[in-house]
Amino acid sequence: MINIQHLTKRFGHITALDDVSLQLEGNRIVGLLGENGCGKTTLMNILTGMNQPSDGSVEIAGHAPGEYTKSIVSYLPDTSNLPPRAHVKYLIQYFDDFFTDFKPETCRNLLKQFGLSVDARLNEMSKGQREKVHVALTMSREASVYLLDEPISGVDPAARDHTLKAILSAVRPDAVMIIATHLVADIEFILDDAIFMRHGKVLRTGAVEGLRAESHQSLNEYFKEVYAS
Repeated sequence: MINIQHLTKRFGHITALDDVSLQLEGNRIVGLLGENGCGKTTLMNILTGMNQPSDGSVEIAGHAPGEYTKSIVSYLPDTSNLPPRAHVKYLIQYFDDFFTDFKPETCRNLLKQFGLSVDARLNEMSKGQREKVHVALTMSREASVYLLDEPISGVDPAARDHTLKAILSAVRPDAVMIIATHLVADIEFILDDAIFMRHGKVLRTGAVEGLRAESHQSLNEYFKEVYAS
């Protein structure tokens, strides 16, 4: 589904991604894990076509990121790009007009699970509520690839499990979902695979169950150990 070979991205003299190679298949939920500034968002931006590689190659379903891949990739950025004064019902209509794979009823059901009204404006909501609206819109596309950049960072800790379970309920079974986050303890229960990043490099990849068995620790404990070394 996603094939990344020797990907490097430079911004001037700064190397944000350094010789990254990954192969990701469908029907998997993948954690892209690392501290802020390790290259997670840069990788997401290249997968969406917002940034171009300096070296190396990226393919999604056999295509370089571009017009075709936008039709099969649903992206939640780390910073909301939704108009703050918009009503939620307007955003549902906008997504329905713009994306042929968008399912308005799925979005309404997710919003109902989150306890949010379609008649509310974004600027009347808390940061966590606005984030849930964006999650609902993103997950209501029947995409092949879901890219979620820090989807629960603004959500109250008590509501994070509920938000993640709602995400799981909406994802297509054959899709690949990549969740970029530093909140490993909150998210590890939904992950199939993990990618550890640091300073633009991939430190370690593997199936979560295998990493747990090998280290005799939770993924979060193993994550802390890797980053302490």
